[in-house]
Amino acid sequence: MVIKGLRKLTLLDFPDKVACIVYTGGCNFRCPFCQNAVLVEGGGEYVSDEEFFAFLKERKGRLDGVCITGGEPLIQKGIAEFAEACKYLGYAVKVDTNGYMPDVLEDMFKRKCLDYVAMDVKNSAPKYALTAGLPGLDISRINRSIDLIMNSGVDYEFRTTVVKEFHDENDFHEIGKRLKGAKRCYLQKFRDEGGTLMAGLTAPADAEMSKYSEILSAYVDEVNIR
Repeated sequence: MVIKGLRKLTLLDFPDKVACIVYTGGCNFRCPFCQNAVLVEGGGEYVSDEEFFAFLKERKGRLDGVCITGGEPLIQKGIAEFAEACKYLGYAVKVDTNGYMPDVLEDMFKRKCLDYVAMDVKNSAPKYALTAGLPGLDISRINRSIDLIMNSGVDYEFRTTVVKEFHDENDFHEIGKRLKGAKRCYLQKFRDEGGTLMAGLTAPADAEMSKYSEILSAYVDEVNIR
């Protein structure tokens, strides 16, 4: 595992858990609006496995969970074993993923080393490659991950970062159809905090966010705006 950062406490990122966040380096997508561009490019401060697990042992009884995010965690060799080691120490494990590594995701479900999965759904199928910054993207890999998550028995959420230049009402009708019957989906308004891979992107208006949420609510059980 290539750990490129550690946040020692979060009350927001793992539902109903007091958790830490592990940031992994590298990603197989190049989303123009990515806020973790440094991690995508493999930057960040290296944290050894030994240092991290020493931290977990020291925090037993004070933390409930470990959030593994990135970058894209599922490109990491040994990610399943890493999650299993966290579970062995008594921690619940959440992983954030872009859904482009369904074989790895399936293996982790089989190993029962995940307690929560958050998958980014970037856009409707025709605009997925553009939004992910990956020409030639294989949408079947995204679809397979969605199906795996919805049928895993593990708690989950889907989420979409909404960017004015990339999304419109039709996209959310298409996203809704693909996620039909899903438990929950969150919409996240893009925020330009600097350091994105593309300059000049903007956030949708609040009214647009509300409309997109209304559209998704016809397909997904619970839709919220973050």
